[in-house]
Amino acid sequence: MRSGYPVHRIHIGPALIGALLLVLVAGTVAPGAAADSPATTATTARADPAPAPPAADWTPPLSTRGRWIVDADGDRFKLKSGNWHGASGTWNGSGDPADPGNHHAGEKSGGVPLGLDRASLREIVQGFRELGLNSVRLPFSNAMIHERQPVPDDAVAAEPRLRGRTPLQVYDAVVTALTDAGLAVILNNHTGTTRWCCGVDGNERWNSSRSTEAWEDDWLFMVRRYRHNPRVVGADLYNEVRRDVLDDPNWGLGDRHDWFRASQRMGDRILEEGNPDLLVIVEGINWTGIPVDGFAHGRPALEPVERLSHTLVRSGKLVYSAHFYGYTGPRHSGATGLGETSDPRYQDLSRAELADVLHRQAFYVSAGRDRHFTAPVWISEFGVGGREETGEKPRAWFRAFVDLLVEADADFAYWPLVGHHQNRRGNGWALLHWDAAGRRMGLFDGDDWRAGPWKHLIGTEGRTGRIAPVDRWSMLSPDHGDFDQSLRMRAAGDWDRGARKAACPDGQRLIGLSHTGARGLCTDTAARDGAPADGGYEVVRDERHVEPGGDWATGYTKLQCPKGHWLTGYSVRGATVSAALCTAAGARPGNGRTVWFDRGDNRPADAAGGEFAHGRYKGQCGSGEYAAGIAFTTRVGSRGTPDALLCRPLR
Repeated sequence: MRSGYPVHRIHIGPALIGALLLVLVAGTVAPGAAADSPATTATTARADPAPAPPAADWTPPLSTRGRWIVDADGDRFKLKSGNWHGASGTWNGSGDPADPGNHHAGEKSGGVPLGLDRASLREIVQGFRELGLNSVRLPFSNAMIHERQPVPDDAVAAEPRLRGRTPLQVYDAVVTALTDAGLAVILNNHTGTTRWCCGVDGNERWNSSRSTEAWEDDWLFMVRRYRHNPRVVGADLYNEVRRDVLDDPNWGLGDRHDWFRASQRMGDRILEEGNPDLLVIVEGINWTGIPVDGFAHGRPALEPVERLSHTLVRSGKLVYSAHFYGYTGPRHSGATGLGETSDPRYQDLSRAELADVLHRQAFYVSAGRDRHFTAPVWISEFGVGGREETGEKPRAWFRAFVDLLVEADADFAYWPLVGHHQNRRGNGWALLHWDAAGRRMGLFDGDDWRAGPWKHLIGTEGRTGRIAPVDRWSMLSPDHGDFDQSLRMRAAGDWDRGARKAACPDGQRLIGLSHTGARGLCTDTAARDGAPADGGYEVVRDERHVEPGGDWATGYTKLQCPKGHWLTGYSVRGATVSAALCTAAGARPGNGRTVWFDRGDNRPADAAGGEFAHGRYKGQCGSGEYAAGIAFTTRVGSRGTPDALLCRPLR
């Protein structure tokens, strides 16, 4: 049985490709794509906005402690964010790109953040502050990075100093304006090509319109570009990973469609080679399967994380994210007509049903304490129509969703912040709109029903102040290759050539192993100081350190650490244990105890760390212990997989 999230692959014959393409295009609808009902509400006096928090009153960089994001002082920093789109493209993909009618909702961005043709950077950013935001998710496309043509003059008409600049240079100016105002910026690789997302559009995966290598190079370029701006705090690796015509993305199969593997590697490279201070944000899988009744399909979101979670080379930098819109559903693509299924949309669910689904698809990640997957969850897209939205279901869904965000004390980012209007009509999803003459229509003008829920969301503080350091629990998963998460050991070179190597992040020790599957569990509990950075290490391949009279696994091969060392890693060749990685830590010597797990689970009663090898027998030392050795056998009928751990008390 393969551990990790089950993946359904459907192989399509050539005769069906054209028809399924139509279904898939219809079956993935972008936010706000439904036909608008133009508002007829007359202009009213602007109501008092929600009080804006002091956005500059925080100290970068950001990191995580358990389910919380904290600043450099250890104080909780809740991401109260919005999406300022446009730089990733607004063209729908057909017709003349110069015609606004061929852009989403008629809003032509010119390849820069939307609204700079109508309002200055200063005015737009001040609008974000009035909304109560402390951070902005700023989408970009890979094509934007490489575009050398200056942006059209009319795209920056309200900011003439930006004329003659490339899209990337305009993006630079936007980043500076946001961070100068004290706002945190999260870079978001939204698309590969500069066009509106989503559907079958060539942007389904990180490598749909470019190679994985080119995608990684672009990310390293971007994080290095803003490395010296400490208020650029995060890298949101890719938006809404989803199925293309022929195949699904997966979480853990090890192939070129494996989003877990790609995001794990990219996150490590960013922290090791680009900017060690950034948060690495990984969105779950947005869609798999064909949206037709009778075919497997659905929105996995963050469900796979429970069985296979990321462990980055720098602890305290991982954030997970997910997207929710009322017109989509856990198994509904959001389509109407062709491509629509009989599955319920989120807005069809009762409040209790919605709460259950949100917990299953996202919030369990932040709700669980002391698990390998415990991390902050950022709902980095959600939204609804404003003045023109008269439907009872969308309105009820938004109010319920906001209530659940507040109850979960979740980090969030509304989509979108900026839109166009003409005589107070237009794409009503945005919170701030400008017309061609630069007149603003805002959320707090008194005629937008969303103002009440928004004030509730933005004004509810939730947990504030100091967040104490927490125990860290990390999964090792050398399923398809090396999973060496120690920066120190990466610098040391290949410590067991030809074997698949797994090593805990620096400062953590190995505390658990699976009998088959080569999964491991690391922690720093009860020893947060960890091993000294300059301490020695030894790769143990034989029984040289087994003390006379100390045979703790008779008849088994024992790879035991020398005195004063604890296990921080291991290697396997095929399924057979190859070596134990031991790190000097001033560990207490002694006989300890043998924990056998060759015939069943043998773990502490509290099962701290969580289910790190689903469906496999697992052995785990206690939270006040360290692992000092691995025992296995290659006798007839055995494959040399781990059978026992030597566990010794820390103190």
